[in-house]
Amino acid sequence: MNLLLLILYILLSLFIGSFLNVVALRIPKNESILFPSSHCPACNHRLAAIDLIPIFSYFGLRGKCRYCGAKISLIYPFGEFLTLVIFLLIPYFFGISKELYIAYPFAMVMIVVTLSDIRYQIIPDKITYPGILFFLVLRLFIHPLPYLHYLLGALIGGGLLLLIAIISRGGMGGGDIKLFFLIGLVLGWQNTLLALFLSTGIGAIIGGLLLLLRMIKRKQMIPFGPFIFIGTMITYFLGNQIWEWYLGLY
Repeated sequence: MNLLLLILYILLSLFIGSFLNVVALRIPKNESILFPSSHCPACNHRLAAIDLIPIFSYFGLRGKCRYCGAKISLIYPFGEFLTLVIFLLIPYFFGISKELYIAYPFAMVMIVVTLSDIRYQIIPDKITYPGILFFLVLRLFIHPLPYLHYLLGALIGGGLLLLIAIISRGGMGGGDIKLFFLIGLVLGWQNTLLALFLSTGIGAIIGGLLLLLRMIKRKQMIPFGPFIFIGTMITYFLGNQIWEWYLGLY
C-alpha cells in the first residue's frame, strides 16, 4: 500500500468510525441515524463540516462545543480512533483474502455494540439480530473451517453465557448472550471458547483492579461489552497462534 492509499485508507477509517459513533449512540435511543443531522446534544445546534472532522475537531475545539461550550464526550474521538486501529489491523492479519468480507462488518458490529455498552450499558438487539442473520448467511460462502464449526461456535458461545446467566440469576445480560452467539458464527467453536476465556479473564482482572483502586463499588454493574471486544478481537487476530502455543506446551 503506497503512502497516498494509506492516507486515504486512514481518513476513510476515521470517517467510518464517526458514523459508527452515530449508530452506537442513536440506535439504543430509537433515534434515526440519518435525521436530524449531527448536532450538539447540549444546545442542539447543527454542527458545521469543520466540527465533524474525526479526532481533529475534538482536539481543535479542546473538547468543547463551539456554540455553547458544553463538554464533548470522549466517546466520540475514542470510537474514531478505535475504528482506525482495528481497520489497520485487519489487512495486516488477513491480507487480501475472502475473510475481509467477514472482518470489516464484524469489526463494525463489535465497535458499535462496545460503544453502546460503554455509554448506555445496552447491547442493542437492532444490531445483534441483523448481525446474526448476516453472518449466518455469509459464512455459507466464506468458511475456512467446516460450516458446522461456526454453528457450534454460536451454540456454545450463546449457550455458555445463557448458562452463566441462569446460574448467577441475571449476572449476565441478554445482550451479551446474543452477542456471543454472533461471535460464534464468526470465530468457530474453538476460538469462541478462547474468546470467552479471554473476555472473562480480562474482565475479572480489570474489575478487580477497579475495586482495589475504589473506582467502583462491590456489586456495581460494569459493562461486559468492552471486555468481550478485547477478548474477541485478540482471538480473531491471534487465536490460531495462541492455540498453537498452548498445545505446544504439552
